[in-house]
Amino acid sequence: MASAALRLDAAAEAARAEVDAYFEALQQKSLLRFITCGSVDDGKSTLVGRLLYDAQLLLEDQLAALERDSKLGDELDLALLVDGLAAEREQGITIDVAYRFFATARRKFIIADTPGHEQYTRNMATGASTADLAIILVDARKGVLTQTRRHSFLVHLLGIRHVLVAVNKMDLVGYDQAVFDGIVGDYRALADEIGIAGFAAIPVAAKPGDNVAARSANMPWYSGPALLEHLETVPIEAAANGIAPFRMPVQWVNRPNQEFRGYAGTVASGRVRIGDAVAVLPSGRTTEIARIVTADGDLDEAVAGQAVTLTFADPLDCSRGDLISAAGATPVADAVDASLVWVGAVPLVPNRAYWLKIGAQTVSAEVTVDAVVAVNGGGTKATRALVLNDIGRVSVALDRSLAATTYADNRALGGFILIDKASNATVAAGMIRGFRAGRVADRHAERIFWAGDEAGAERLQARFGTQGRPSFVLTATALREELDDGLLPEDPASVTLRAAGVARLMAAAGVTVIVAISPPAGLEVPGSLAGPDTADGASDEDWVI
Repeated sequence: MASAALRLDAAAEAARAEVDAYFEALQQKSLLRFITCGSVDDGKSTLVGRLLYDAQLLLEDQLAALERDSKLGDELDLALLVDGLAAEREQGITIDVAYRFFATARRKFIIADTPGHEQYTRNMATGASTADLAIILVDARKGVLTQTRRHSFLVHLLGIRHVLVAVNKMDLVGYDQAVFDGIVGDYRALADEIGIAGFAAIPVAAKPGDNVAARSANMPWYSGPALLEHLETVPIEAAANGIAPFRMPVQWVNRPNQEFRGYAGTVASGRVRIGDAVAVLPSGRTTEIARIVTADGDLDEAVAGQAVTLTFADPLDCSRGDLISAAGATPVADAVDASLVWVGAVPLVPNRAYWLKIGAQTVSAEVTVDAVVAVNGGGTKATRALVLNDIGRVSVALDRSLAATTYADNRALGGFILIDKASNATVAAGMIRGFRAGRVADRHAERIFWAGDEAGAERLQARFGTQGRPSFVLTATALREELDDGLLPEDPASVTLRAAGVARLMAAAGVTVIVAISPPAGLEVPGSLAGPDTADGASDEDWVI
């Protein structure tokens, strides 16, 4: 009995050691995040399913469920491995982004299978936001389509550096090399137009598995790698820890007792060492790093990707949402130029205030559309409105200074979302392209219009209403009833100054204010002077917003 127990203990210990060794080896492998995208019915989900199946990366219960759910007779419906929603299985399309993790002997992978329908473009943008590589599928029978163009543009916009064009369903065109070469030529012209520097192309047939996990004998004219081999060997840009400046957004102020104050977060770029000079942004105050604290003890340095707690040599005001950065390495501005993917069901309202969120920073923002990209045909559209799935180049004015980088420099610090203040719904995803010096006070004044009297104010409010711009009419009657009740009568200048103060407060809160009061001559007030006839006399172009 004792010897049997010893043998069981030894076997259990060996099993634990084997599991530990497996996970240790897994930790050492590089990680590639990639997406599949393309037009509807190009075979994205089938390609992912075939990749997992042929590479023998499925568990027994997954295979059993696949055999049970397949409705193709004896043939497995491999798309079911990633189309998990009931609506997806009923319609045979992908609606939501499906994520899968798998690993081979050479690399770890996280794959996002994204929708092909144009109405789900926002879902595709979500899956692409963290990807290192994009597989763009093209149906060999149909060639490059409008949605191929749209997804390629998004891939380029979101900064994905590796593009793989998988020409699928080659079995349905007789594995014809001329068909493949023609599609590659068409896509090369598209890539040059969009600005994609380079791409790889592989002919595949996802359903039978040609050139997916292994080279196919059906296409002897193709001498390149199979799709899985390309994924295992494509170079991944390592974090340029020695080149990129140090930046870390503060997620939490760690204060377990009165003797310790630290600032916790994940290093977004670069490296930091004890004694390094850093700045706390947006305030710009500088200090030195005193300690780098982790759960496993103090470190001498930390690099991009590590979660650490930093302490300062000097007492500084630093809060959640601030950015700790190498001194002078990160711009601070209250106005940015950005690219915007509109994902809200309600169109963009010009001059309306939204919440802009980058990491732990949240500020109030107004968006001005500079151009709407005509993704399907190139160029720009003759409109300044953004609706669902539109992509625009915009100017964003912030109510206070923001510390950030361009999206091309760092995705984590250059990507943001817009949130509707009324519904709290996310309405857009944005990428910062550059920074501008803004003037917050002047922008507040831009929301104030002096219409002279109530009739002129009502006409101006109606004009703004036709442009989708909500506004509030501030009248002298409202001031007397709400603010001046019980006070002695005052001269017109005092009433005007009080109205200006209220208007300034409302404008700072993001409200367009129309003041139905005519300010006395010589009295300086914030905003624009609009006479009683402004709404009727001005042309539409004068009030386009």
